[in-house]
Amino acid sequence: MMMKQNVKLPIADGNREKTMKRGKSEIILNILTVCMKRASKTKIVYQANLNFKTVTPYIDLLSEKGLLNTKQEARIVYETTPQGIEVMKNLRQLSHELL
Repeated sequence: MMMKQNVKLPIADGNREKTMKRGKSEIILNILTVCMKRASKTKIVYQANLNFKTVTPYIDLLSEKGLLNTKQEARIVYETTPQGIEVMKNLRQLSHELL
C-alpha cells in the first residue's frame, strides 16, 4: 500500500505552487530519523509531518522489518535499530544520487 504526503514546491510560471507528494521512502526516512533518539507516536506524527491514521501502518511495517524497536516506558516509544540506521544511510545515499 503506497501512501503519499503532499509537499508544495514552487514552479517557474508565476506565484502558483505545484503540489507534489512525498514518496514512501521519504516518509520512512523521516520516521527513522525521528526515532534515532527514541520517539513516541505523537512525536513521530508532528516531526515527520504525518497524522495518526497514516503513521500507524508505517510504524507497523518498520517494526515488522526490524528497523524500529518498540519499548514500553511511561508510554510506548520507538527507537531506530542498527539495521534501521543502515537503511537510513542507504535511503539518503539514493536520494542524494537521484537529486
